[in-house]
Amino acid sequence: MLRYHLGWIDQQGQPRSDSASLNFQPALALAACDALGGDFRNALPSAASVELIYNFTLVHSDVQAGRAEPGDRPSIWWVWGPAQAINAGDGLHSLGRTTIMRLAKNGVPADRVLKAVKSLDQACLTLCEGQYMDLEFQDQMMVSTAAYMDMIGRKAGALASCAALTGALTAGSSDEVCDSFGALGRNMGMAWQIARDIDDLWGKHGDGMTPSNVLNKKKSLPLIHTLENSSVSVKRELGAIYMKRVLEANDIAKMVEILDGADARQASQTKAQELVDQAIDGLTGVSGVSQEGMDNLASLGQWAAEGGR
Repeated sequence: MLRYHLGWIDQQGQPRSDSASLNFQPALALAACDALGGDFRNALPSAASVELIYNFTLVHSDVQAGRAEPGDRPSIWWVWGPAQAINAGDGLHSLGRTTIMRLAKNGVPADRVLKAVKSLDQACLTLCEGQYMDLEFQDQMMVSTAAYMDMIGRKAGALASCAALTGALTAGSSDEVCDSFGALGRNMGMAWQIARDIDDLWGKHGDGMTPSNVLNKKKSLPLIHTLENSSVSVKRELGAIYMKRVLEANDIAKMVEILDGADARQASQTKAQELVDQAIDGLTGVSGVSQEGMDNLASLGQWAAEGGR
């Protein structure tokens, strides 16, 4: 089940030729280590760990949202049932935690390995808090931008922060530098989540043809922006859609039309870019960061702002 979820095999256990691509979070761990003069290969356990933890969240969120086919294949719970999916998600969490301990095999001192493990555990707790908030928002019509930003700072920012911080730890950087990279990761993770929200509504090609979380009444930034900045009549129109017990595909099309009228997509993209700019600006004056490393991190930030996967 784990190999299937990671895209390595199909339902019959046969190897897949189109293996899964790299996600944003593990790439950030490697780039952070490299930017600080470390050998990025030493940070591979951190990268693998955050990838496994990220997939743990995906398996569980598929069960929570009832998503039968979140991407290019049916979800674990759809194939093997929700009980086995929960078990598989727990297994990915355990693998993520044991994997980060392999930093010790790459010459990382024991005290730094312990800090990396602590960072990962804290990130897991924080992202669960963010997931709790995200689920709570589904039952609320009005959610503020500030509340949304707090939620994605936990749900998406925590793991990206851990990735960047552990990459810096692996490079042997000071606590202050590690904290700066943690802040960079949090901002980039938030930008990445906003980009995912945009994709969920409009699709990679702008046609809205995606397996949408909107059917579960998730509150994303484009919707929140529209509710906060539109006329009373527009708010009522959106409210009428969201008051339905079950949303249908044509409701989503109407919602996207309303959001387009409020320029919600551009406003959300602008916010994602602001977060990436803040992330890079936050490294100004941080010692040990090469110019090439800074450029690579900036490029990675742009990738995050485009959905990073």
